[in-house]
Amino acid sequence: MLTMKKSLTKGIAIAIGLAACYGQAVTAKELRVAPGVPPAHPATDPLYTTLQEKLPEATDGRLTAKLLGPEIASLSEMRTGIKSGLVDAGLFLSAYFPADLPEFNLVGDMAFLGSNPQAMGAALTEYIVTCSDCQAELKKLGVVFTSAHSTNIYQILSNKPVTDVDDLKGLRLRAGGPQYSRWAEAMGATPASIPVGEQFEALSQGVIDGTLASTADIVSFRLDDAIKYVTEVPLGTFFSDISHAVSLNTWKSLSAEDRQALIEVSSLASTLCTDRWAAISEKGMGMASEAGVEVLQPSQALIDATQAFIEEDLKTAAAQAGERYNIENADAKLARFEELVSKWEKIAEEANNDPAAVAEAMNSEIWAKVDFSTYGI
Repeated sequence: MLTMKKSLTKGIAIAIGLAACYGQAVTAKELRVAPGVPPAHPATDPLYTTLQEKLPEATDGRLTAKLLGPEIASLSEMRTGIKSGLVDAGLFLSAYFPADLPEFNLVGDMAFLGSNPQAMGAALTEYIVTCSDCQAELKKLGVVFTSAHSTNIYQILSNKPVTDVDDLKGLRLRAGGPQYSRWAEAMGATPASIPVGEQFEALSQGVIDGTLASTADIVSFRLDDAIKYVTEVPLGTFFSDISHAVSLNTWKSLSAEDRQALIEVSSLASTLCTDRWAAISEKGMGMASEAGVEVLQPSQALIDATQAFIEEDLKTAAAQAGERYNIENADAKLARFEELVSKWEKIAEEANNDPAAVAEAMNSEIWAKVDFSTYGI
């Protein structure tokens, strides 16, 4: 009788265990995630491949991720994809929506402040997380901010030689954000708003004379076949993004524990992506050299003109934000962002720009202070 009871108890225990496992399998949630760019792009690998790999581990299997290709959800279609429910999380470029995200873009447009890419992604992350006005406009769009990453230093990739200010006059240049457009205009060039995925065709067909971009784009979009020159004038970095913009409806369906796990994986993926940008940029220079692309050095006059623009543009950006979008205290907000950039430059340098170390600093400096039961809601 005792043996029978023990067997029965053991059987019940096994059944409960199997039921628990089965229940976990049933409740596991697969997120549809979209980088919106080609597989060779660092915003796919490692930004989204890391999310796909690490999310199940961080949530004990409760969350998984299925990658959607750019043919299903491109960068320009990401807002629609998220709003429709086709995409649970996607790469979101705030510069595409200036009227909807003026508070976000106020600091996101400060591309020329970037000299350390790891610092820029972390600085924007802390700013947006702690900016109530930014959070309000994101909530209105139905999007939850996770983290940001940064490109490597931008330069001039062109079909015509550029070494001096006069060389820029009359050129039509793709500009990926308002500050780049203002710089192009200040230098006498004409900015063109063309999606990043269309720059190869625009360059090849002569629609534009050049693009302001990281040399990583030479790899990601095969620009070695579309350009003749790279001018190594430092033009800051592009970091006005949400690495994994989560649909508000999807976010609400997650537990506070899983929200935090997703955020922490996102932060690591962002720092890995930023690091990858630098490596691919070096590869891009190698590809350019093999294709016969000539590397040019800017004149001191061009460097000085760019520096003068940067100093004056902070005032311009604040004034335009107030006039166009009724942003209050724009000067103070930009000053706060500059302080965060300085803070994260020190942190990144102390961490030797190691992606894992910077991500851990983001967790302790930013996310440890967030209540995930209410964040983004």
